[in-house]
Amino acid sequence: MTPFDLIIKNVRVIRPNRNAVDLLDIGIRDGKFAKLAPEIPAEDGREVFDAKNLLGFPGLTDGHMHVGIYSPLAQDATTESRAAAMGGVTSALTYFRTGAYYLNKGGHYADFYPEVLEISKGRYWVDYGYHLAPINGYHIDEMPMLLEKFGVSSFKIFMFYGGHGLHGRSGTQNDFLKLEEGERYDFAHFEFIMRKLKEMMHAYPDKSRAISLSLHCEIADILNAYTRIAENTPGLVGLPAYHAARPPHSEGLAVFIASYLAYETECLNINLLHLTSRKALEAALMMQAVFPHINFRREVTVGHLLLDIDSPAGKWAKVNPPIRPRADVEYLWEQVLNRKVDWIVSDHACCKAEVKASENDPDNIWLAKSGFGGTEYLLSGVFSEGSKRGMSYNHMAELLCWNPAQRYGLFHKGDIAEGYTADLVLLDPRESFVVRAAESESGQGYTPFEGQELTGKVKATFLRGNLIYHNGQMLGTAQGQYLSRPQS
Repeated sequence: MTPFDLIIKNVRVIRPNRNAVDLLDIGIRDGKFAKLAPEIPAEDGREVFDAKNLLGFPGLTDGHMHVGIYSPLAQDATTESRAAAMGGVTSALTYFRTGAYYLNKGGHYADFYPEVLEISKGRYWVDYGYHLAPINGYHIDEMPMLLEKFGVSSFKIFMFYGGHGLHGRSGTQNDFLKLEEGERYDFAHFEFIMRKLKEMMHAYPDKSRAISLSLHCEIADILNAYTRIAENTPGLVGLPAYHAARPPHSEGLAVFIASYLAYETECLNINLLHLTSRKALEAALMMQAVFPHINFRREVTVGHLLLDIDSPAGKWAKVNPPIRPRADVEYLWEQVLNRKVDWIVSDHACCKAEVKASENDPDNIWLAKSGFGGTEYLLSGVFSEGSKRGMSYNHMAELLCWNPAQRYGLFHKGDIAEGYTADLVLLDPRESFVVRAAESESGQGYTPFEGQELTGKVKATFLRGNLIYHNGQMLGTAQGQYLSRPQS
């Protein structure tokens, strides 16, 4: 038999959908896991790596990132995928769209998306794919083409863009989203996206499991009204003000509307993104009970699990939907432990300090940009806080690796088993560290997690059997591959 390309010895293997952690050797051949056994002779491998009894998770799938939103895509793809690798992420799925930010242009995806792929090529240090948002009406007609030609099987709706921009009240939809004359980005547009997805699920039965729609659930009318109230409330500043301006019931109402539209259109694979509050998650659970035939997935972010409105991070933690009070954070954790949350992501959006804060009024929350990075702390953050709450390692692997990979058509990823892609992250469960932005590979230059002590440090990341990160250092060159989905 052909020798293994690599044998990783003494790994405490953590698999999703299991109840045990097994000390095993791992044989890798042609970029895939080829053998797991208590003992694989070292002479059977061309190379040998001793994991020294560290925990071995499948490489993480960070199913919600934004690359190229505040910095050029070519730059962000490099720095932010390096940050992903240092956090154990081996598959980065990033949301992209036409309009302001990103490539700052409109037009057909037939022209726009090849440019995205050309810029991305050779720059990512981890495997990468894109979710796309149909903004103009003609984008809906392009959705089957995007699936067939480019393997884009997941799409997104930003519900609050109906009358709210990325950071606050927008001028006109046409300016922000670069809509064609006569177009509207509204509930009817959302409905027609869902109807197209239902058609696609029937037209491509072999791919239907991977075809899904993700929704950012906030209602613009509520945001506009409450922003005016918050801005005019004396003494209300910082993260508490932004929380008040985008109240949790706006999320809950959006969840109800999205769920009913999914029912009306028979669009059955729905992802409810970055639920931040008790009201939002309770609404999502209500809708699951009302429409049990819809395959809802409920997502939360590591930022909303590690931060609250009293965080000293202040404006650096401004994000949409907002950071919430501690009671909401604890409710999210409660439902994570109750297995009512399907996956945890970073919602990574690198926003440099000079872009994030207003030069003239740097502490003004209303003038700060929304979003921050965090993919490099995804595994350590969940491991550290989850362990304190009695969360099993196997459950962590389901939330961070298996569930998002399976939903988004990466059927060959998310587990450590023969035949699966050899993505692996080694973590020291005993090593604690203090988060310092200066030690990150990200180009952001700060982090709202600055000064937090986390227990559980990533020591090594393997991408398709290649060691790309080890003991704080990136190794080799960028070798991320484009993820055309679904992949068997």
